[in-house]
Amino acid sequence: MAQSKKRKMKGKGTAEPPVLNPHAAGVDIGATEIFVAVAADRDSEPVRSFATFTEDLNRLADWLEFCRIKTVAMESTGVFWIPLFQILEARGLEVCLVNARYYQNVPGRRTDVSDCQWLQYLHSVGLLRRSFRPADQVCVLRSLVRHRESLIQSASTHVLRMQKALDQMNLQIHHVISDITGLTGLRIIDAILEGQRDPVKLAKLRDGRIKASEETIIKSLVGDYRREHLFTLRQSLAAWRYYQTLMQDCDREIEQQLKLFDDAVDLQLHPLPPLKVKRKKLFGNEPKFDLRTHLYRIFGVDLTVVPGMNVLTAYTLLAEVGPDLSRFPSAGAFASWLGLCPDNEISGGKKLSAKTRHVVNRATCAFRMAANALYKSHSWLGDFFRRLRAKLGAPKAITAAAHKLARITFHLLRTRQPYNESIFATLEQQTRIRMEGRLKAQAHALGFQLVPLAPKPA
Repeated sequence: MAQSKKRKMKGKGTAEPPVLNPHAAGVDIGATEIFVAVAADRDSEPVRSFATFTEDLNRLADWLEFCRIKTVAMESTGVFWIPLFQILEARGLEVCLVNARYYQNVPGRRTDVSDCQWLQYLHSVGLLRRSFRPADQVCVLRSLVRHRESLIQSASTHVLRMQKALDQMNLQIHHVISDITGLTGLRIIDAILEGQRDPVKLAKLRDGRIKASEETIIKSLVGDYRREHLFTLRQSLAAWRYYQTLMQDCDREIEQQLKLFDDAVDLQLHPLPPLKVKRKKLFGNEPKFDLRTHLYRIFGVDLTVVPGMNVLTAYTLLAEVGPDLSRFPSAGAFASWLGLCPDNEISGGKKLSAKTRHVVNRATCAFRMAANALYKSHSWLGDFFRRLRAKLGAPKAITAAAHKLARITFHLLRTRQPYNESIFATLEQQTRIRMEGRLKAQAHALGFQLVPLAPKPA
């Protein structure tokens, strides 16, 4: 009796949260089977399983429409959710893509059926946060850019195999010139594969811009030309060139997709301003078409004038986020999504942790690389990064500078105003005033008085 009374009293103190989304469903995604749960009053069988074939996905969507479902929550598991997401979105259903870390922290639910029911319950009471997914046009570009990145990685493995074959033959040419896939390196390798073994004749193929002397190149080309290593070198070179062809095809497709984006600025009325410092050559593996003009036309502002930012940084940002940042209510929300702000954990009025959240995001990596490039920048942002680097160390300084670059980028894209370095002059003056006050306080504590220097005569 005492135990049952205790359970009864405990039940009285439990308040069920109100249902905010009565037309909600939960979906647990798998590679070969999908489990879907709706409210118990919508169907006599509220939990059903479907195969992952397209015909079955359409039957799943038909069943949800029959149950009068308007919003669906699903977990972003790998890439298995993409076909169902696109079908449900085409049917007019609101799809809430959820990060698994936000709802799988409750123990005891380890089956597909209970997972989809738990998703449906949390979504119905409004306890799930939707993950950011850009517009479909940006998703198309993102798929192509990520595919091109995988092509670059595959091509780089064959460059390493070429270097390995040269090492095994004790040919040190890749240690003498900076890039064996450059003009000089390819000339020499092609001549070696055609049968040329004379190091003097091979050294004559060097380009005039190579810093290494002809004598050094001759010494690096004396080795043991073995048949098996030459075979490996030939196949690795052919594979590398094949991937270069694939990347060129991918660049043409990416350029066609970029042309489909709406213009945010009229290039005739507001032409792209020239670069302050002209680049002598493109970055490694950079697309060969005029990418900077496309980015300026789509964004409506030139992001490459921001210190640390370059064409590839803006290119990554367009592919991962898109030109429209209206989904983020503020610059702080954008920085939080990037994982570039403190993830405070406070309990009992005490701050337990303020570390940044671990985020796997290509846009975040691009901002971090841009922040690291500020080390040699002669700008206010460069001074800011070097000051923090000396005070906090490189990792924290990179995160702080990336955070500032993300906020600047958010402001530029939302306002479409060009970057203005003079705004930071006020901040520089404030920093100087703080430094002077700190020095005066230290001098006063030591019994000294600071006297400013007289201005130098003209």
